[in-house]
Amino acid sequence: MAAAVRSGGLLERTRGFYLIVAVVLGVALAGAVAGFVLLGESWFQLLIAAALGLIFTQIAFVAHEASHRQVLGSGPANDRLGRVLATVGVGMSYAWWMTKHTRHHANPNRVGKDPDIEVDTISFLPQDAAKRRGLMGRLTRVQGYLFFPLLTLEGLNLHYRSFAALASRDAVKGRWIEIGSIIARFALYLGVLFALLPLGMAFAFLGVQLAVFGVYMGASFAPNHKGMPVVPRDLKLDFFSKQVRTSRNISGGWWASALMGGLNYQVEHHLFPNMPRPHLAAARRIVRAYCTTAQVPYTETSLFRSYGIVIAHLNRVGLAARDPFECPVIAQLRRA
Repeated sequence: MAAAVRSGGLLERTRGFYLIVAVVLGVALAGAVAGFVLLGESWFQLLIAAALGLIFTQIAFVAHEASHRQVLGSGPANDRLGRVLATVGVGMSYAWWMTKHTRHHANPNRVGKDPDIEVDTISFLPQDAAKRRGLMGRLTRVQGYLFFPLLTLEGLNLHYRSFAALASRDAVKGRWIEIGSIIARFALYLGVLFALLPLGMAFAFLGVQLAVFGVYMGASFAPNHKGMPVVPRDLKLDFFSKQVRTSRNISGGWWASALMGGLNYQVEHHLFPNMPRPHLAAARRIVRAYCTTAQVPYTETSLFRSYGIVIAHLNRVGLAARDPFECPVIAQLRRA
């Protein structure tokens, strides 16, 4: 009976929390739309664009939580909610995200299995950086410093990858529903934008919104695993060690949780991926105590300290892009 009461209390707390989140996001979105209409042809519209970038990211956080069965009472209901929020609210493919994110959770930071450390514009592994030559090699050497500027393009990249996945020949669950939803979303969004604003202002609005969205998304997900131990392809680890040793928490409590959509509790999220956001803080206390007893490293740092760690790590990886045939003496004479 006591267990049932506790379970019921946790369920009510979860429902209440996500109801508040829905109301706040609804009011914020309505306010942004009202501001857009009232401002008219004004460069202050760029503030509305930035606000939409923040709102779309927060919607993406809830879609992420729905994909983990955290928001509603059943798996199918969470999937329906996640698909609507991802496609209509954000303009991303829910099926593509689910496939990619499921692989990441199964093998975080494992070489050859975690898609989040596969080479892209940024190289996350020295062996990938070592293959870079020419201009890309030079950029890779300082990729840590370029990481946050490059995130301004991440929003565009997420939309592109979603379209590419939906247009591929791979099996995609709900392909035509997602294609229709995303096309309708962009048709309405871009149609209103370019119909009511001058051409240059409309493009500036879209650029700011995509840049803020990309930076906010990347700045929320990057601290979670970048700079943490990388697991060799064939090394065997138990579930607990694999998830805890490769994850990093961000300190700050409730404000960090609100800012990052619960991703600040990355260790607990990886250990209990179906646990709703409002319960992760309590789980953190238990997990930290157990890690101390079991002598398993538990990593937690501040948000800005984590960014410093990520930048330094990416620059260390980028050093592998140096020209292996370059003579250090000749290189020094050239600079002189």
